[in-house]
Amino acid sequence: MKVHVSTYGCSASQASAEIMKAAIRDSKHSLVPEKDADVLLINTCTVKYSTEQKILHKIRQAGELGKEVIVAGCMPEVQLDDILAQNPEAHILGVNSISKVSQILDSLDSGKKGTQFFQQEPEGFQNVARMRFNPNIHICQLSQGCNYSCAYCIVSIARGKLRSFEPEEILEDIKSAISEGCREIWLTSQDNGQYGADRDVLLPELLNMICRIPGDFKVRVGMMNPFSVIPILDDLLDAFENEKVYKLLHLPIQSASDSVLERMNRYHSIEEANNVIRSFRERFDDLTLFTDIIVGYPDESEEDLLKTRQWIEEFRPDKVNISRYTPRPLTKALEYRQIDSRIIVSRSNELHELCEKIKLDTKNSMIGREFTVFLSKEAKQQGMMARTASYLPVVIPECSPDSGASPGTFCRVSIYDATPGYFLGNIIS
Repeated sequence: MKVHVSTYGCSASQASAEIMKAAIRDSKHSLVPEKDADVLLINTCTVKYSTEQKILHKIRQAGELGKEVIVAGCMPEVQLDDILAQNPEAHILGVNSISKVSQILDSLDSGKKGTQFFQQEPEGFQNVARMRFNPNIHICQLSQGCNYSCAYCIVSIARGKLRSFEPEEILEDIKSAISEGCREIWLTSQDNGQYGADRDVLLPELLNMICRIPGDFKVRVGMMNPFSVIPILDDLLDAFENEKVYKLLHLPIQSASDSVLERMNRYHSIEEANNVIRSFRERFDDLTLFTDIIVGYPDESEEDLLKTRQWIEEFRPDKVNISRYTPRPLTKALEYRQIDSRIIVSRSNELHELCEKIKLDTKNSMIGREFTVFLSKEAKQQGMMARTASYLPVVIPECSPDSGASPGTFCRVSIYDATPGYFLGNIIS
């Protein structure tokens, strides 16, 4: 059968898509552009209302066009009725059931309609074939689920309680990826800081084990919540000292107002989050800081927004993912009084403008500096994409595989310009 895979959402969702695409390929089916497909597999995300609506439209439209539809990812776990209202004959893969994609395709061959697979425990996430979005990057999922319940978060409901994968399976998965030529390892989950809370091995120890794997590769530690980092902070700082670990901290604060954080059920104060950031910055001079902020959370006041604005001005994060709050089904915040959407848009634009100004100031301050960079992959247009030790992206136009450069090697560059998405560098040694 001719199959097209559409993927939405986080890097964990992206990893699931890589696994399902390989399973489809190995089942002797064809992966084709969407316009040529007779089966559309939609790997869903339900974090935002706008994404949800886009996906539901695609599910309905594909059915109307006579295509078979398979819906995977988070949405089937929490919005199955909405999916089937758009397409009653859709086939369903629960978030833990990606290993069953071949069985779904077999059921299509036999003419079955509406096949569903839901599993309590995750299966098929480690040590399986992949069709990677980038052949140099391996996305390794550490766990499934979350032990916390932020009031706005539907993903913790969709993915359930924390189930950390076996350390030995993770290590074998990464070793295999390195042997296949991957030179960047992305560690992902709903919250990496929680890894091992249900086991004997916590994230810092796992990082140390990964870094002992032989070879030239870099490790990007994905998002960690402040409340999950606080208990392991000292050991985590020590683990980040390893040269294989990018000095990148992705720590969502969501708001700088303690009253908003309390209504969000975030399990941390803003000062506790600040202490985590300060501890990382004291240890690592060139730390790159990513954060997430929700704008327009129910009952957010102008004073609350001002606190977040002042926080951005003080901590000057390198990247801010700003989300306009939208209520999600099954969450506690759905019961709260909502803010006018026009106010939310205005506040979002205000924060975007501030973040862009800070980003531009930071970029300009980088011009003329020198760094040792890790060659990651070929750039989209010309040269090679590299990363500094703190994960800043640097395109080196003069550098190419023809010149002997290859992913997994290092060189010294001087930054001579900056674009909105990356820096430009010249090789100096």
